Amino acid sequence: MEFELQPILTSELIKIQSLKPNDFEVLYKIASDPLLWEQHPNKDRYKREVFENFFKGAMESSGAFLVINNTTGQAIGTSRYYGFDKEAKTVVIGYTFIARDHWGKAYNKALKALMLNHAFKFADSVIFHIGANNIRSQKAIGNIGAKKTGEVEMSYYGEPSRLNFIYQINKTDWMEVK
Repeated sequence: MEFELQPILTSELIKIQSLKPNDFEVLYKIASDPLLWEQHPNKDRYKREVFENFFKGAMESSGAFLVINNTTGQAIGTSRYYGFDKEAKTVVIGYTFIARDHWGKAYNKALKALMLNHAFKFADSVIFHIGANNIRSQKAIGNIGAKKTGEVEMSYYGEPSRLNFIYQINKTDWMEVK
């Protein structure tokens, strides 16, 4: 069975579906908030030309999602799968952001749960790359059981290399946490 990178996944709170080119404006409206990026390695992603590059990378990844609030039907963010390694049975989840008015209200946790449950049908381990100064995301990923396993200098699509921490959660640990 092949890893399906863009399934439609639904929970009580959210629905995730494949990101489409016509989703740019609705996603940019969320991303244009400078405070969204204050701890992120690329603090300029709120600027249209910088976000255009991010969105281009999302579209080319073939693994990006639009996250929708089930109650309002409105887009609230994005995330994606990338780096699936069939032999190692690993996949990476990242490039995630959620609108600030949805922070601290279980939406990010619901998103990660949907993505992890799907990923663990094909992988034994899921990896997350999180900016070294992104304390908020590091805490959030720790709350679902992921552990820091290393550090890496990496370039986001079309952006300079920056220090990221590598977090990982395996299938067994996820089954205990969820």
